[in-house]
Amino acid sequence: MLHTYSERRNMKNLYIAEKPSVARQFAEALGVKNAGNTSTKEGFIETADSVFTWCYGHLVTMSYPDAYDPNLKKWTMDTIPFVPDDFLYEVIPSAANQFRVVERLLNREDIGCIYVCTDSGREGEYIYRLVDAMAKVPKDKPKKRVWIDSQTEEEIKRGIAEAKDISAYDHLSDAAYLRAQEDYLMGINFSRALSLKFSYPVKQYLGLDKCVIAVGRVMTCVLGMIVKREREIREFVPTPFYRVIAGLSGFEAEWKTSETSAYLNSPLLYKENGFKKREDAEGLIAELATETPTPLTVSKVEKKTEKKAPPMLYNLAELQNDCSKILKISPSDTLAIAQELYEKKLTTYPRTDARVLSTAVAKVIDKNLSGLKHYQPVAAYADHIVSHGGYKGLASSKYVNDKAITDHYAIIPTGQGFGALNGLSANAAKVYDMIAKRFVSIFYPAAEYEKVSLTLTKEIQTTRGEKDTGTETFQANFKRLKKPGYLTIVGIPQPKKDEDGEALSEERLAELASLKKGSTLLAENFSVKEGETTPPKRYSSGTLILAMENAGQLIEDEELRAQIKGSGIGTSATRDSIITKLVNNTYIALNKKTQIVTPTFLGEIIYDVCLHSINSLLRAEMTASWEKGLSGVADGSIDKEEYKEKMNRFVAANTNLVKQIRNQNQITAIFDRTRPYYEKAGTKKKTAGKKG
Repeated sequence: MLHTYSERRNMKNLYIAEKPSVARQFAEALGVKNAGNTSTKEGFIETADSVFTWCYGHLVTMSYPDAYDPNLKKWTMDTIPFVPDDFLYEVIPSAANQFRVVERLLNREDIGCIYVCTDSGREGEYIYRLVDAMAKVPKDKPKKRVWIDSQTEEEIKRGIAEAKDISAYDHLSDAAYLRAQEDYLMGINFSRALSLKFSYPVKQYLGLDKCVIAVGRVMTCVLGMIVKREREIREFVPTPFYRVIAGLSGFEAEWKTSETSAYLNSPLLYKENGFKKREDAEGLIAELATETPTPLTVSKVEKKTEKKAPPMLYNLAELQNDCSKILKISPSDTLAIAQELYEKKLTTYPRTDARVLSTAVAKVIDKNLSGLKHYQPVAAYADHIVSHGGYKGLASSKYVNDKAITDHYAIIPTGQGFGALNGLSANAAKVYDMIAKRFVSIFYPAAEYEKVSLTLTKEIQTTRGEKDTGTETFQANFKRLKKPGYLTIVGIPQPKKDEDGEALSEERLAELASLKKGSTLLAENFSVKEGETTPPKRYSSGTLILAMENAGQLIEDEELRAQIKGSGIGTSATRDSIITKLVNNTYIALNKKTQIVTPTFLGEIIYDVCLHSINSLLRAEMTASWEKGLSGVADGSIDKEEYKEKMNRFVAANTNLVKQIRNQNQITAIFDRTRPYYEKAGTKKKTAGKKG
């Protein structure tokens, strides 16, 4: 008589991870000595009661269309839209040996329970589910999902002890499959349709041997963001304006219109604090400086204390932005470092969108802090927090919010793994330091600033204003750090200095704060300060990542923006790879030194092709709404079949739309509008692109 797997005796557990290094960590956590030194040549580690193996990332991938029908290998309009009812998958040739190892282990008769230990996220779920399906693992074989936030021994053991039946993650698996199918269908159909329709005129225009127009659900939207920003900068016309400045003893005050000003609502003004023409600013000075020095009356003195709380904890996007800005390293390099820190047990799971902690973690956060006593840069702070119980109120703070966490909480140090610090690269050590200091800082008080706002007035007579007389106002604001609080840990910013390069002394600030209403100060001179409006800044790799994360904010329609609130373009795990793909396709250029991102001429051409065909690919609201839908599938609020039907309709409709386009050669006239900018910069050959 056959017994179910749960009834059989002398069965072994199989632990399947995403990488050999992670499998070894699981083995060590479960008591296998020197697992870290174990050879991975055989593709697994085996003990008397356990087996540990790994996937090397993806072992299985989606098949190309010619696997369905050899005739689909050739790109023709007759074979698209290609939307199969059931998708085919195949083993990646370079991973075939390891797949056979894993397949044999998954189906071994003495394996009683499979513990799925791939990365705890949508992509990790997808990696295992593909292998499971391809290996034809029996449905009744027990499978449990290990969901962890760090690679520490305690967390691994907790994850195994609390592992749920894999069916609890079926919705996440559905979302993973749909995401891959969506990208596949849009990439295959739209790239073929646009290439067949537009590649010849593009190829002829650029003088290329070949040209494939590669587009995608996320990639093309991000390209659109970059091109739109570049064109905003290109079309921007700077507007000069002129401000009037009063030079007083040791500081300056700036003129602004007020309800009492003779220039209120004057057409001469550029906004409320400047003039459109220099001569009008000089005219005001002449009306003010009726005597030298010129007395100004103190009409208001405001003093207040301003508190600046420690920033929220790092999620991946914020970490990538800071690393781009401070360390000048790309998002892909930052993710690689964050993954390394995670695998070396130094930090928690990196692919997270959350910037807060869970209630459960907050209850045991003293363990992380106690461990940081062994990390010299924050050791004294951690010791002070632990010894004084400074962590006890964390659960009720803004840094803990279970509702703001989907898969994982924020990136924080584990307080372990310090033996690995010496082996880190210089940049990796700096990234760890940033994470550790950001974490420790949330247990320190807010920084306190003393702010003093000074309002000065002078009555004038004029023939140029909207009124014959008026009371003109000058404003000066001062700020000094009163209590550094958390800035002691993360660093105190340099104070802003005045025009002479000297910051106000504490004594001088106190003197100004003590002024009374009606007091008089003498303006030694008045001057005109010329300014100019500036265009928006180009994206850096870091600010682009943040823009992708907060794509919903780019949407002008309030109702639609509210509908997809919290949805971004791509995910924390994929945004860096999207930028890399655009660079590899020569659609954008990434300056390694500054991390500034710009479109190439080819990138702008691809943008124009999409704009005049499938323009929805360029719209943030479309891409973000797809991501919102996938999140709905993952949490069970959207039916996977409903989502799939919508996806298939979208792909078929837009593919057919492209097929109906006529006179596509006319689009080259649009390219001519952009070409002069690249020819002027002498970058035509460099940016036209050589990729097929």
